[in-house]
Amino acid sequence: MQPLPRILTDSLRPDRLDIAIVTETYPPEINGVANTMRYLAQGLSQRGHRILLIRPRQRTEPPQPEAIAIVHFPVPGLPLPGYRGLRFGLPVYWRLRRLWCRVTPTLIYIATQGPLGHAALAAARALNIPTVTGFHTQFHQYSQHYGLALLTRPITAALRHFHNRSDVTLVPTAALQGQLSTAGFRNVQVFGRGVDVARFSPAWRDPQLRRSWGCDEETLVVLFVGRLAAEKNLTLARATFRAILAERPEARFVLVGDGPERERLRRECPEFICPGAKVGEELSAHYACGDLFLFPSLTETFGNVVTEAMASGLPVIAFDDAAAHTYIAPWQNGVTVPVGDGAAFIAASRQLAGDGARLRQMGQAARRTAEGIRWDPVLGTLEERLHEVLRRRRATAAGQRSPVLASAQCPRYPER
Repeated sequence: MQPLPRILTDSLRPDRLDIAIVTETYPPEINGVANTMRYLAQGLSQRGHRILLIRPRQRTEPPQPEAIAIVHFPVPGLPLPGYRGLRFGLPVYWRLRRLWCRVTPTLIYIATQGPLGHAALAAARALNIPTVTGFHTQFHQYSQHYGLALLTRPITAALRHFHNRSDVTLVPTAALQGQLSTAGFRNVQVFGRGVDVARFSPAWRDPQLRRSWGCDEETLVVLFVGRLAAEKNLTLARATFRAILAERPEARFVLVGDGPERERLRRECPEFICPGAKVGEELSAHYACGDLFLFPSLTETFGNVVTEAMASGLPVIAFDDAAAHTYIAPWQNGVTVPVGDGAAFIAASRQLAGDGARLRQMGQAARRTAEGIRWDPVLGTLEERLHEVLRRRRATAAGQRSPVLASAQCPRYPER
């Protein structure tokens, strides 16, 4: 057993929480869930909560944070098949149960539904610890892009069973809340997303980087950022760029990211610029050096890249879903088209690419919209959701003795 994290044994102010966050992905891994978990953990810590971050041990362990109250508790993991650089956690049920018997968190947030997430939920229920699950990935939709469409219903049923065993399931948009509620998911509430408008900003635009792509300021740079994989609908992205070339023959297409489709793209489309995955200031510069952002994905739970592109001053063309549905005002700060209408996607992209003045105006409007999508109010709403879970638990406990609590084999800290 690893040493107890002392940070969770110190006394807290009455309105502060001990929160265990369980996630099977976290930076330096590169994906939307990992980035969201970083903002969530760091943001809640900066707001005074004590965070125990439980995640798979990574090949290169990140340095422990110093200025914020986050304790990392790495557990064994294995590489995720087909996702180079990502790992999933092993189902360490007894390790988690022993840990939470010795230092019991006020509440547990489970972000992922892999083996580690299932073990965490089972251990939390055995010890009667309140749990919140996050719905971060549309696994049931992914199956349709990998020849597994027949598994969509079983996967949906498995996800529903998992989430319905927690106190609350948090989703990023009201539209997804409605979809899951209709599908039988219970206690679904909205936890939105913010965007770091300093990290993603037009100020990061770098003429030297654009020149390395063979572009000057008059060249249209069409950008895509994300995993280069089938579920991102890259076939439509390729067709869309071909159509854009009819309007802007000098345009260049830059696809930032890694994944199983990268080598095929480089082989079949050598004129495309595929610099690989980028993080930090490099990612900021790549965003800001674009002029138009294509986002043809149909499998997004939210789509953080949409708001990151908007914050970077790029108009986004996307299907009317997830973040795009929430934040894009059509033909004002970007363009949305009916979900699944590839022809409309191509037509809108071609039309906007051919109007440079409108492109710039919409990019400026996108930036203004993003400046109102900050993380602080989002985290404030999340705090309210967590406290509401605890209030409901206390009300239930006051009405009747919990049989699960009666069977737990470890002491609980007193309510704070």
